[in-house]
Amino acid sequence: MIAEHRAVTPLRVFLVLLFGILLVFQTLSLPGGIAHMAQESPRDAHLRWPLTALAVFWVLCVQVVIVATWKLLTMVKNDRIFTKASLVWVDVIVWAIVAAWVVLLGVFVWVGLQADDPGMPMVLLLMLIGVAVIGLLMVVMRALLRQATTLRTDMESVI
Repeated sequence: MIAEHRAVTPLRVFLVLLFGILLVFQTLSLPGGIAHMAQESPRDAHLRWPLTALAVFWVLCVQVVIVATWKLLTMVKNDRIFTKASLVWVDVIVWAIVAAWVVLLGVFVWVGLQADDPGMPMVLLLMLIGVAVIGLLMVVMRALLRQATTLRTDMESVI
């Protein structure tokens, strides 16, 4: 358990940095970059607000995962990770990934129907598969956590 406690503090530092950088992207960089794209390409100007909403939504999904991870780290630090309360935070992570994946699927279908070259649909397909893998991995990790929680509860009742 000592190794886990040594990893918690640096991981929290990196989570704070990641959250802060994502906040800057969410509020300044992405909206500004998309607005610039709309000015440079008047043909695509009608996509400014839908693209901004999509970008902000996906960053929000990542931020939800960061907050839930922070809560799980607190449970690890307090040796409460093998409780039913931790499953709630893993569920939050899974649902944030599912929400991002469903919206990405919609974008993939829309772009695929509009595309005249396979480049962007292939990039979106790669992203779609990558997010699906991460989501399914989290479902498996949730099942392992649930099993470990049950075993720990059973052991504590015996002792």
